[in-house]
Amino acid sequence: MPHTAEDWPIGAALLQFPGSSPEGGSVQDAPASTWAAVLGEVAAEGFDHVDLTDSWLRPGDLSASRREELAHTLKSLELGISAVSVTRRSVIDPDPAVAEDNLAYLLRTVDAAADLGATVVCAGLHRPLTPAQRDALWFWHEPGAADPEGDERTWALAVERLRAVGERAAHHGLRLSLEMYEDTYLGTPESAVRLVRDIGLPDVGLNPDLGNLVRLHRPVRPWEELLRPVLPYVDYWHVKNYHRDFDPATGAYFTVPAPLEGGVIDYRRAVELVLRAGFEGPICTEHYGGDGLGVSARNRDYLRRLLAAKLPPADASRGEGRP
Repeated sequence: MPHTAEDWPIGAALLQFPGSSPEGGSVQDAPASTWAAVLGEVAAEGFDHVDLTDSWLRPGDLSASRREELAHTLKSLELGISAVSVTRRSVIDPDPAVAEDNLAYLLRTVDAAADLGATVVCAGLHRPLTPAQRDALWFWHEPGAADPEGDERTWALAVERLRAVGERAAHHGLRLSLEMYEDTYLGTPESAVRLVRDIGLPDVGLNPDLGNLVRLHRPVRPWEELLRPVLPYVDYWHVKNYHRDFDPATGAYFTVPAPLEGGVIDYRRAVELVLRAGFEGPICTEHYGGDGLGVSARNRDYLRRLLAAKLPPADASRGEGRP
């Protein structure tokens, strides 16, 4: 049955929670009670789903027994999984050893996601923050690593490796969603669509994380031009927003995080467009700075209001799907 506005799976990202425990150790090795403390905050904010963001905890690197502990913790808090998100682990990293390790990690994460009952694994081609990005007030103020333009060998390697991950995901009945991110082969709608088409698997689609693009301190296309070409391929969606301004006198750009309803992206229009295209996948609310979880909860409530206004009647068509 199609989702309703009330039961649409909307998960909280865990970007604002560090990968180290309050005691100074790794969250990865911490007792389940440490996991429960963080996930309990998510549940207390009214979420019934969570995006298991691997900057906080890496499900793919948990043993089978520890995955069972995580599953039990989630169940005790009545939290489902909107997706497992892999961050900054490119399968085409310029260092071949790192790229191969990232591929192995991504495959393990798909297996772990299946064990945990997730339906989507989200991954991308963005790489770790540079030293300049780590030192900046907001990391997007500085340029990051970029995929080589016009390098067909590297492109073919991306297709080959992401196809292998997509095949592993399909074996488990999962979807693989590729996150749009600047200066990667997923950095423009045209390149992102080409990549999905070259992979050629029905269970591999796109996560149109428009916030990754509109926050850049350089010229960017209007958000609707970034979204429209990818609409038939959307299978998961990170949503966040930014205030954006430009001073023509100095050439300076200004961007800071904004609540979903307050930034440059008109999510009332964006939700209408993705629904019209047939989108039925989970959604993840993200926010950088301040109380990211609290803002994400506010964004969730806003999304549910939009969904209530925009969803068609139950007997109406939900779209034609991808071409």
